[in-house]
Amino acid sequence: MPPCGQPAHPSLWTWQHGGVTAATHSTLFPQVPDTADAVLDGLDPEQREVATALHGPVCVLAGAGTGKTRAITHRIAYGVRAGILQPSSVLAVTFTNRAAGEMRGRLRQLGAGGVQARTFHSAALRQLQYFWPKAVGGSLPRLVDRKIQLVAEAAAACRIRLDRGELRDVTGEIEWSKVTQTIPADYAAAAAKAGREAPRDPAEIAQIYSAYEDLKRDRAVIDFEDVLLLTVAVLQDRHDIAEQVRSQYQHFVVDEYQDVSPLQQRLLELWLGERDSLCVVGDASQTIYSFTGATPDHLLDFRTRHPGATVVKLVRDYRSSPQVVHLANGLLSQAHGRAAEHRLELISQRPPGAEPVYAEYTDEPAEAEGAARRIRDLIASGVPAAEIAILFRTNSQSETYEQALADAGVPYQLRGAERFFDRPEVRKAGSALRAAARFGGNDALLDDADDLPSQVRAVLSGEGWTTRPPAGSGAVRERWESLAALVNLAQDFATAKAGATLSDLVAELDERANAQHAPTVQGVTLASLHSAKGLEWDVVFLVGVAEGMMPITYAKTDEQVEEERRLLYVGVTRAREHLFVSWALARSPGGRAGRRPSRFLDGLRPGSVATAGRGGGGGAGGIERGVRGGGATAVGRRSRTPARCRVCGRTLTDAGEMKLMRCEGCPSDMDEGLYERLREWRAVQAERSGQPAFCVFTDKTLMAIAETAPDDAGELARIPGVGVRKLNRFGADVLAICAGREVGEEHESD
Repeated sequence: MPPCGQPAHPSLWTWQHGGVTAATHSTLFPQVPDTADAVLDGLDPEQREVATALHGPVCVLAGAGTGKTRAITHRIAYGVRAGILQPSSVLAVTFTNRAAGEMRGRLRQLGAGGVQARTFHSAALRQLQYFWPKAVGGSLPRLVDRKIQLVAEAAAACRIRLDRGELRDVTGEIEWSKVTQTIPADYAAAAAKAGREAPRDPAEIAQIYSAYEDLKRDRAVIDFEDVLLLTVAVLQDRHDIAEQVRSQYQHFVVDEYQDVSPLQQRLLELWLGERDSLCVVGDASQTIYSFTGATPDHLLDFRTRHPGATVVKLVRDYRSSPQVVHLANGLLSQAHGRAAEHRLELISQRPPGAEPVYAEYTDEPAEAEGAARRIRDLIASGVPAAEIAILFRTNSQSETYEQALADAGVPYQLRGAERFFDRPEVRKAGSALRAAARFGGNDALLDDADDLPSQVRAVLSGEGWTTRPPAGSGAVRERWESLAALVNLAQDFATAKAGATLSDLVAELDERANAQHAPTVQGVTLASLHSAKGLEWDVVFLVGVAEGMMPITYAKTDEQVEEERRLLYVGVTRAREHLFVSWALARSPGGRAGRRPSRFLDGLRPGSVATAGRGGGGGAGGIERGVRGGGATAVGRRSRTPARCRVCGRTLTDAGEMKLMRCEGCPSDMDEGLYERLREWRAVQAERSGQPAFCVFTDKTLMAIAETAPDDAGELARIPGVGVRKLNRFGADVLAICAGREVGEEHESD
């Protein structure tokens, strides 16, 4: 028997935990539980506690891979099936259309299809559209899809020139201002208080922000953030409307609560009123959107605001192997800050797997080629391409990996590209299937098709599907992959629903399109770490894990660096079985090999030393060193450990910097007084020996001594430029000067 809460069939568990849904398993169509109690079957003790805690405030602290979506959907379904909750009175809120669609799909499969599961913006927009005529009069202003063009016009009106990058960044600042409820006049002060590095002069941004708001007002349009702001305004000003909303929704569930912005929290409070029928779910260690105004404070302060709250911690990790979980726990064990104080120590429920593999490459193209070769071998060994992902810090890294995969003949898909059911070939295929379901009796294509899968194959063959995929990885292959996903889905549907007809499948596709519950396209996923949140794969390649990229260069403050650590943690916890971590020493072939692995891997990867962290917790106590494994050879690996800057950790190649043991531009902690005393002593020694001063010690060596202030001969000997001969000749004098003592006569001459 599997451990409590862990089903025997891994594919079912993958589906239950929100992974990339494989279109090859009949568990996509599970049977609806017969009774309310049957809804609780298969939940572990903590998940069951969540599902049955239906009264008062509930806070679920859920680590990565612990089944939080499973727990809260079963909670809602159990409440509905037991007659405790009315489906129409429940509003489940999350942050993406994909997550909301997945939640609706799960609730439908659990027999609770009438529950509303929406994003904050979707729920607010629906209410705003309904109440606007009553609250304001007329119809709701048009919602602009993309505000960046309006921001460009506002900047032009202010006679401020913005390049493409600045335009994007200023738009981001306007969005942040609105979700933090900051008006243009207060932007500069609010940005300074929040420690934001404005992309332009704050006064200029405030000016553009003000002009942008004027433009919207003149054109009678609203933007995405206005939807929340206006809904809050209506509910605050019109108590009758607020009461009408509260009479509709009695019970609230908020997923990813660590990502709530102050504006979203205000809207939630207005929805709730004086009631406390609220369940929130989140993990402070997965807070990775603070740049948009998200803050984990609402999650961490929940028990303060609701002293009587039921708090449940989910730490059983059903997603990842013990080796992956070990690395994830190790990352957080070195974290600092408030979120780190509330970290969850994950406990893997899976059998032991492979150790994470670490690889160093000479440059980024070599790193991409190395990943592509490994992936090609994995696919050849039987790993589905859809169960492999390459995750990177910035979207600009994607192109190199797209090229490497294409060169290796590996199909891929870009995460965040056009949604599956919005693709032209999928829409066209849906129309063809709908027509065949309605008029199929007159279609010669279907004469020899005696079951649902063969009917679908026959119809889609007219749309370009063939039994063999086309060569290459371009648009033709992408279209084929989309149609193949529909063919696989039809096979699964027929297996799960005996006697299902083409009309039944069309109805299922319509429901999936409404929920954006797409079948998987068979290709390796390329995604940024931010867009990979909430997904999982059997094999994950974390690439570009080097200083300057992870943490990113512009992460300056402690808080920003800690968010970068959490982002890497999110990346690690996307892997179920195999994890590959790599970095490149240079950006391009022949470039300066000045990079080093991310500081976040210190003490976790082979041959590295742990940095000082906050410690504590079982995961922090004994980090198991990973191995390169699998015969993997890092391209261009050095035969000896390179010198690293003791301040920033960068690889040192300049002789002078290597003597200082830091980059020339890194801050010095040198004792100026000690340095001057050493210089005076050196001048005396040089005069007595009749040699230039640098023959005693160079300036750089003296600076290194003054920065290190060694206590003994061992520490002094480790400073580059000292050496055995000079240690024997000058060591006693130098150590006496460092200790603040007078140099004895016997040491002043040779």
